[in-house]
Amino acid sequence: MNILILSVGTRDKIVQYFRKAFAGDGRVVAADCSRLAPALYDADKFYIVPKITEDGYLDVIFRICREEGIHGVLSLIDPELGLLAEHEGEFCAMGVTVVGSSRELCGMSLDKYRMYQWLCAHHYNCARSFLDGEEFCRAVDAGEVGYPVFVKPTCGSASVCISEAADWETVELLLSHGEGLMVQEFLHGEEIGADVYIDLVSGEVVSIFTKRKLKMRAGETDKAVSFRDGRLFALIERFVGEAGYRGQVDIDIFEVEGEYYISEVNPRFGGGYPHAYECGVDHMKLVKNNLRGVANVRNIGAYEEGVYMMKYNEVCVRKDGKPEFTDGI
Repeated sequence: MNILILSVGTRDKIVQYFRKAFAGDGRVVAADCSRLAPALYDADKFYIVPKITEDGYLDVIFRICREEGIHGVLSLIDPELGLLAEHEGEFCAMGVTVVGSSRELCGMSLDKYRMYQWLCAHHYNCARSFLDGEEFCRAVDAGEVGYPVFVKPTCGSASVCISEAADWETVELLLSHGEGLMVQEFLHGEEIGADVYIDLVSGEVVSIFTKRKLKMRAGETDKAVSFRDGRLFALIERFVGEAGYRGQVDIDIFEVEGEYYISEVNPRFGGGYPHAYECGVDHMKLVKNNLRGVANVRNIGAYEEGVYMMKYNEVCVRKDGKPEFTDGI
């Protein structure tokens, strides 16, 4: 029972956790386009591969799957999720399960405005968003939205190129200097993260872990504390079920005056997942069971509240010759 983890980058803990889950039963193979991706060296075996945008990339991944006897494949970056889902049939023909959601859902999750439209259509609380500056101005004049607001790419991650604007002049300037931008309401509330696993066999939500985010850094949770709320669990379960997600999902949520607002969804392991794992929420074992064709038992909220996560930096040092792929440094 072998698993291939793509675009591992600096997600060392994710690779380590998978190795622990698969120890004695299979191997963890990692891949990345840079030899300086430290998580590569935590796997049982690793490959340096082309960038996902290069011709022939998938042929390389298919070859690795055949040569290594891979049973499951997943990616740790958003742009690759849809690519794997698009070619799920080809992976399946090789006996490889894509651990993730459909191409449509991966695309919607990456496109913040499409996600906003879906949330509105299905009556979920969410931040008001606008592609059109004039429409935004009308909403401000009507008192429906106030400053400050965010101007951000409709497709993006890690809080890259997000700007806060306190007036129309700033919004107008930002919109005029880029394409594919949207204006989003600023939610004055507490940010929450949820790590969710939807069983690949049964299609049911079997695990949810939630944390209050105390500090963010570069778009990721830097410090957080675990908590439980049955009302939030029910909202998450309804949302992922209605949308149709599968496998691991990372959800950003805001609590505003006692109401929960769904913000963004990453259908993969998020940077804050180690908090869940260290609280005993082991989604690697859930993946392993699914790859064996075994449905997992529902076990939502099975962790202790008040457990804090505090990130800190580590280093990986190797004497391995001149790096061959360094564009992603």
